Amino acid sequence: QVQLVESGGGLVQPGGSLRLSCAASGSIFRINVLGWYRQAPGKERELVATITSGGSTNYADSVKGRFTISRDNAKNTVYLQMNNLKPEDTAVYYCNLKIWGVDYWGQGTQVTVSL
Repeated sequence: QVQLVESGGGLVQPGGSLRLSCAASGSIFRINVLGWYRQAPGKERELVATITSGGSTNYADSVKGRFTISRDNAKNTVYLQMNNLKPEDTAVYYCNLKIWGVDYWGQGTQVTVSL
């Protein structure tokens, strides 16, 4: 069994910052991809950023230069540092772990960017 536990969401003003964390536990293989996705009301879930176990990263164009994904392999934890947040970043953010093509998801954490 794989479990993903997210933390760090909340309410922030435009231009502010938040850091999301996601700790993975269970049958975690060394080779995997960790990532963050988000889903705004009325919209489909979309990729935010991913990072491989080797450290290669991929970002959605909408967050490039503002968000940074990182991971601590010893702790099986992935982070998402979000800077210069905009109202359009408001969404539920989901942690994702992909192992040999199988997806595992966290429960989601709400991020709201508003005055």
